Amino acid sequence: MRIRRKAWARPELDACPFFVKQPALNRGRWAECFDNAGPLHLEVGCGKGAFIAQLALQNPDIHYLAFDIKSDMLGVARRKIVQLFGSQGKEVQNLLLSAVNVEQIETVLAPEDGISRIYINFCNPWPREKHKKRRLTHPRQLKKYQSFLTPGGEIHFKTDDAPLFEDSVSYLEQCGFELLYRTDDLHAAGIEGNIETEHEQMFSEQGIPIHFLIAKWPG
Repeated sequence: MRIRRKAWARPELDACPFFVKQPALNRGRWAECFDNAGPLHLEVGCGKGAFIAQLALQNPDIHYLAFDIKSDMLGVARRKIVQLFGSQGKEVQNLLLSAVNVEQIETVLAPEDGISRIYINFCNPWPREKHKKRRLTHPRQLKKYQSFLTPGGEIHFKTDDAPLFEDSVSYLEQCGFELLYRTDDLHAAGIEGNIETEHEQMFSEQGIPIHFLIAKWPG
């Protein structure tokens, strides 16, 4: 997703209590950043934050990390999170934002962090053959996730791109993940509790079906 530069984004992030400026310093000890114990979930490429904001608000006993490479995008996410939590009269205590290049995610997450779920929503499909290794579901990336996923940890993946989805199913199977669930039309499947991302809403309004899967890492 492209976004125009926002001069206010970085100053607001720097003043934000739930923005982590130097994520590599927390490698192996992310759990210590929260006041209480709880499972740790991660969204890679969180974009404008609508999905993770709703998820964190609905699940106060789960701790969430939301990474995106663009500070401008994270600035928008911060505002949305503050607005949503504030409208419910609550403080943001179970969610941390940070600017991270997901291709280098192993520099900020370690096996000791024990991530139990990863959300990947509408990532860049990188359709050209020479670029496919940059996909967030490519085996090169999946092996990095395996290093910090707990045994039984899950990947939840959504996309509008059918070729990417089919390739991702193959990637996951190649890397030893167990496919727990898949559908080529998420909204027709009627799954309870689905939180729509901004991309999901846009594609659905255009009549484009949403592909969704849940894969488990046996460990």
